[in-house]
Amino acid sequence: MADRMAFLTTPRAERARRDARERLADRREVYRPGALLPVVGGQAGRCMDCGLPFCHAACPLGNLVPDWNALVAAGDWQAAAARLLATNNFPEFTGRLCPAPCESACVLAIDGAAVTIKNIELAIADRAWEEGWDRPHPPERRGRELRVAVVGSGPAGLAAAQQLTRAGYATTVFERADRPGGLLRYGIPPFRLEKHRLERRLNQLRAEGTEFRTGVRVGSDVTGVELRARYDAVVVAVGATAARELAVPGARLPGVHSAMEYLTWANRVDEGDCTDPPLTAEGSEVVIVGGGDTAADCLGTALRQRAASVTQLDINPRPPERRAAGQPWPVHPKVYRETTSHEEAGADCRVFGAATVGFEPGPEGRLAGVRFAEAVPGERGVRPGGGRSSPGAGRGASGASPSGAGASPSGAGASRTVPGASRTVPGASRTVPGTERTVRAQLALLALGFVGPEPDQPLFPQLGLTVGLDGTLERDDGYRTAVEGVFVAGDAGRGQSLIVWAIAEGRSAAAAVDRYLRGSTELPSPVSASARALTL
Repeated sequence: MADRMAFLTTPRAERARRDARERLADRREVYRPGALLPVVGGQAGRCMDCGLPFCHAACPLGNLVPDWNALVAAGDWQAAAARLLATNNFPEFTGRLCPAPCESACVLAIDGAAVTIKNIELAIADRAWEEGWDRPHPPERRGRELRVAVVGSGPAGLAAAQQLTRAGYATTVFERADRPGGLLRYGIPPFRLEKHRLERRLNQLRAEGTEFRTGVRVGSDVTGVELRARYDAVVVAVGATAARELAVPGARLPGVHSAMEYLTWANRVDEGDCTDPPLTAEGSEVVIVGGGDTAADCLGTALRQRAASVTQLDINPRPPERRAAGQPWPVHPKVYRETTSHEEAGADCRVFGAATVGFEPGPEGRLAGVRFAEAVPGERGVRPGGGRSSPGAGRGASGASPSGAGASPSGAGASRTVPGASRTVPGASRTVPGTERTVRAQLALLALGFVGPEPDQPLFPQLGLTVGLDGTLERDDGYRTAVEGVFVAGDAGRGQSLIVWAIAEGRSAAAAVDRYLRGSTELPSPVSASARALTL
């Protein structure tokens, strides 16, 4: 029997990583295979089974964290897997990619170390695959087969498709890239998510009956009018891939690229599409502008490509080591974190409180340096639609590449900077006069986050969709647009967010479609379209 007082006697233990030098010699996942199993049972036993488990509220999926913690602690892994898969379609993704706001809301985190919820989730998910417990669930189709189109194959689109297929709908997923997965495919490096895990999940969806049509630009190859004529409902889950611009001198110089363009090429090399990519950090002095997960992914990729040096400029001040008074429990605090990529760099290559003010050309007109100045925080900027800005944010959560026209020349699935979209937010910080300096660079990567879906996609006017002032597609609280039978899920409607929100939205949008087509639904709907994470 598990020790009910383990939270007092068992210290928190993290998942073991491979040696940093070993990791830099390959692009495999950074954690030691099988390292979780010896410790995860004891870590699950640290869960207090709270009467009011705040971890539930912190996770938009409503994961039954105390339930599967107790089952793991008792050694009943199959039942734990059943509890986990009841609320999360893709726990092997969230267990690797989510920043775990559930741990910030763990009651133990009030004055100590939280339960390692993310690691326990991952251990359950991986064992479920190994034991064959996470198997396909094809539906029993009865009566007239209703058809649903899902546009976009990131986590939101995939979750919606799986829920709808399992509910008996003939579901087709359209993706403009040559392979499904969105940013999971081309935006996340394999040292964070090896692509065979994505392929395994996609094969499960295919076995259940979901059809994938890749290399299709919805809006040109297939029009919105044709979609509405062929399908009983349409779910638009194209993600938020319009990159935030940096409106400073020299931003268009050769050598200045978006982070997603760079990561896409690196992932295409890993997929075997090319051996000599047109964009690489090898031998270059690299500057990364941004402070989120995408910036860290660029860092880890550049180190593996043998960059001469890497400097990361973060406009935000260095976060405190511990939760600040203005970010009390249970909110997810902004604290100093060292990613696996920063560990691999040896010394912290970040310059905090650094505002990029310009890119300087060399004699041949290419990038030669990045100029920055000391930044002083100001009041947080407000986007045109009233939403708060997210300075230094990373990638959008839904991970979907848009399936409309206008694919990036770097390869389908990459994001595109959209002129006229919301840029860096005025008033978010100010520079200190006399503090400007320049760092040498032949490659600059902009990892400034995303402002919404690419607004010029022909699919939107064809379907009669409206892009709001905040850059996202307009919808009501039940994911319905003003157009009959058309729904919006994921970052396209929410804006840049986390992978757990994307999956939750995909599940909820599927329930909304089921209710629309059949009059009622038994599918779970964990969040409304207007729900937001707890922040201050």
